[in-house]
Amino acid sequence: MTPAEPRGDFPPVPDAPGGAAARTAGATAEPPAAARPVATEQPAPAATPVPADAPAGPADADAGPEEAARATAEPARTRRPRWTTRRRDLAVYGLFLLAALWVTSRIWVDPAGRVASLYSSDPAQVQFFLAHSVRVVLHGEFPFYTDQFNFPDGVNLMANTAVLALGIPMVPVTLLFGPAVSFVVLVTLGLAGTAAAWYRVLSRHVVRTPLAAAVGAWFCGFSPAMLSHASWHPNIISQFLLPFIVWRVLVITRSRRPMRDGALLALLVVVQAFINEEILLFTAMACGVFLIAVLVQRPALWSAAWRPLGVAVAVCTVLAGALLAYPLYVQFAGPMAYHGLSDAVRDYGNDIAAFFAPGSPTLGGNERANVNLAPNYSEENAFFGWSLALLSVGIVFWMRREPVVRALAATGAFFAVLSLGERVSWWDRELFTGPWELLVRVPLLDAVVPTRFGMITTAVIGVLLALAVERIWSLRPAEARTVRTLGVGALVLALLPITPMPLKVTSRPAVPKFITADRWREYVGADQTLVPIPVPSMGNTHGMRWAASTNLDFKIPGGYFLAPRNGNTGDPGRFGGRPSGVGKLLEEVATTGRTPELDDRQRRRSLDELRHWRAAVLVLPVGQHNAEPLRRTVEDLVGPGRRELDVWVWDVRTLTAPTA
Repeated sequence: MTPAEPRGDFPPVPDAPGGAAARTAGATAEPPAAARPVATEQPAPAATPVPADAPAGPADADAGPEEAARATAEPARTRRPRWTTRRRDLAVYGLFLLAALWVTSRIWVDPAGRVASLYSSDPAQVQFFLAHSVRVVLHGEFPFYTDQFNFPDGVNLMANTAVLALGIPMVPVTLLFGPAVSFVVLVTLGLAGTAAAWYRVLSRHVVRTPLAAAVGAWFCGFSPAMLSHASWHPNIISQFLLPFIVWRVLVITRSRRPMRDGALLALLVVVQAFINEEILLFTAMACGVFLIAVLVQRPALWSAAWRPLGVAVAVCTVLAGALLAYPLYVQFAGPMAYHGLSDAVRDYGNDIAAFFAPGSPTLGGNERANVNLAPNYSEENAFFGWSLALLSVGIVFWMRREPVVRALAATGAFFAVLSLGERVSWWDRELFTGPWELLVRVPLLDAVVPTRFGMITTAVIGVLLALAVERIWSLRPAEARTVRTLGVGALVLALLPITPMPLKVTSRPAVPKFITADRWREYVGADQTLVPIPVPSMGNTHGMRWAASTNLDFKIPGGYFLAPRNGNTGDPGRFGGRPSGVGKLLEEVATTGRTPELDDRQRRRSLDELRHWRAAVLVLPVGQHNAEPLRRTVEDLVGPGRRELDVWVWDVRTLTAPTA
């Protein structure tokens, strides 16, 4: 859509946001985009050409020296660079990119050596998936399943958000600079791109005032929830398709070409499914609730909307279903598929007090103050702060006559309640059972993390902020100065405490030279594994980074992923694969530093597991925490090892070779 195309795609409801403001502003005020009817563009009349040698008119003939000088200077003034729509948009996009670089600046200093503090498992998992995308492109490997980790059972990647729609475009970056750099690039572009996408949709289809669109987009892209996930989940913050999906859903309610619009929506849905299915499900639910809230207020709209909506949804369902049928089959019925999340994750909910506290990675945030208000620091999906929470309620009260505002408020409140989870609490004190208890076992919803419903409320608040700023800027001049001053003050008071700050980072061990120098190739064959010590798990993902740094040229046992309990396809999901005796043993030694006394039975069982993994070599970094107790334990299991470069190595091929 070009900037000149009229904006008429926001819900076609009477008294849309800005309608009352336009009436207040008098006959000279132009209604905002949401209430403005679609106009037919008329071509401008062509200018009459004037010959270069035409005689000057009477005014030119009688002009004095000063008038002539002004006439000569006039073309020069008109040739000055204008602040065009395109330049304004580029400036806004540049601001968003600078903000994203500010947020990720500490990781950019050393992408391979720094990681977000508190939890390092998710970045390692994403880097592993990025390396898998390289193998898909270069080696034609199956994209939806791999046995490069958790060997030999493997991992169902469709059920683990393998970010193929992000990883495949990033293959050149991953090949040139490594998956750690690709990770921070995705985080940076996820924040900036989401804000830019919301600005594009808001400025073209919802509001006229660029400032209003920029304010709303800023909050959608850099809210506390987005900053919380930025350290760990680039797939969740890469929401740059969601504004366009919402826009297309609203378009099809009055489309004249519903088949085409349904096909366009299907393509957006398919791509988003390979970024993050959970966010796609949230978006579909939010669109449904919003449209229902509009129709409850204006039932007459259904008569005009049902036919194009039905056709477009049918086309979208058929086309997207056809394109996603096989991937979804692998996800729900393929190898290592699971049904539903573990009870611990399904119970993740927001505390009511979380809506009134600033997020940890913000100017006014405090990690200690936020303890127990969210499941963990990577899931701070509310945290608007008192001022913004009150401002949001005030905006809804101020603009309560607008049906779209009421529909937005209903949508935001509905999902805020769902985000509280099964047990509603206030400052970590349980109050009563929440409505999520009724939905937690519904298919598809049983794989949802309820606290993330708060991200829908975040987007709703962003749109409300844009509509409020638009309303203020449409007031008559006599009222505008005071109201604008109060509005700017309220925005500063609301947004300043949640200003984004650079993500906190910590250092992490470098990938051993034994790996980067390819010395491992002397030991590991195509159907064998390299076993990092300790064995990779949810709490120790360094071995996954080793494999990712080689673009998964070797296999590893264990890892951090979701899989069915006990490895039985169809069981409820859990973090990690089958329970491992040797894995648990070495994890305890790494944690406690105590060397256990082993008997022959434990040694035999450990060797059985190594044979099951087809282990070729065990590798322990010299700098590993509690390396000495770990070395003694491994030697007690398989015999003496030897030091090579910066690791201890145990060649166990003779012990694990299959017997005739």
